[in-house]
Amino acid sequence: MAKYGEGDKRWIVEDRPDGANVHNWHWAETDCLEWSRNLLSKLLSDHTILSGEGNLFIKTKKIEKVEGEAYVNVRKGKIIPGYELSVLLNWQGEVKDDEGKSLLIADGVVEIPYISDENADEDPDLRVIVKDEGPIGRRLKDAFLAKGKGFVLEQVRAYVDAMAKGGPAKDELEVKKVNPKPAVAAPVVAQPPVAAPVKKEEKKEKKKEGFKTIKLTEKFSCRAKDLFEILMDDNRWKGFTQSNARISKEVGGEISIFDGAVTGTNMELQEGKLIVQKWRFGSWPDGLHSTAPQLDRKSQVRLVLEEPEPGVTVVKLTQTDVPEEDRYGNSTVVENTERGWRDLIFHKIRAVFGFGV
Repeated sequence: MAKYGEGDKRWIVEDRPDGANVHNWHWAETDCLEWSRNLLSKLLSDHTILSGEGNLFIKTKKIEKVEGEAYVNVRKGKIIPGYELSVLLNWQGEVKDDEGKSLLIADGVVEIPYISDENADEDPDLRVIVKDEGPIGRRLKDAFLAKGKGFVLEQVRAYVDAMAKGGPAKDELEVKKVNPKPAVAAPVVAQPPVAAPVKKEEKKEKKKEGFKTIKLTEKFSCRAKDLFEILMDDNRWKGFTQSNARISKEVGGEISIFDGAVTGTNMELQEGKLIVQKWRFGSWPDGLHSTAPQLDRKSQVRLVLEEPEPGVTVVKLTQTDVPEEDRYGNSTVVENTERGWRDLIFHKIRAVFGFGV
């Protein structure tokens, strides 16, 4: 038997020029940051908020900045948006007297520090600032809060809805629906790999009644005991996730990670070898807390750590009973959970601690 990492090249799938992602069946990601800047600018810039009511005139000006990240993943035809943005919008207000003479022209900004797919069902926080803090300036600020805040939030909701529908990837998906690949290619490429798994997946969904299982395998350049320690240590969790964590190292002890967004209990621990925990996400429907019994399902997370050779650790993750929808009806729970393990935990551990592959 060959050692880990060795083997006959005939069994290794290498990069090939013809290895296309047919119909983007497996995974396709579209960067949406510039598209988001353009859309938010169109939605928020150069709009009139007040035009003479109470001798007040207020309008939005240009978007000063849109920073962060925004992308849309399409997997098996399903749209999975992801974005974390901060926005700065300029506005201007003017107060006139009864004869139409200008008393004050003041500039201001609206800060939207956090627009995120994680909070897509909630309106973001707004900070309205006016650069003249005198009595008239404060009057303009109060007027913007009364009349302009609702407008800004409505436009942000329009952006969130556009991302949920695919953002810039929407047109590409529509083209694929209207112009499918020629029928000649279907028997060779599309039908064998696609049709059979879909049928199996439908049967699995009926069995699971809205729950699915996630499986991932990751490889790290470190000892298994070191990775175990990182996954079970509060301070190291805080280090690579930049969020608060409380993790008991005892069987039966409680865990709380990602600022309390995930809570659970240790079920089984074998130092350097195995971590089994019950998990519950705060956004899951009430009563769902992932492993049997059926009425109080908890998602079981099982992390098996193997060290096939010194300095190389392979982590095999299995997370069962992940609901397909959260309490708000969003159907991206499975994809977001899988992406969270990969991007927010495994990849961050590599980035912070230098455990490359």
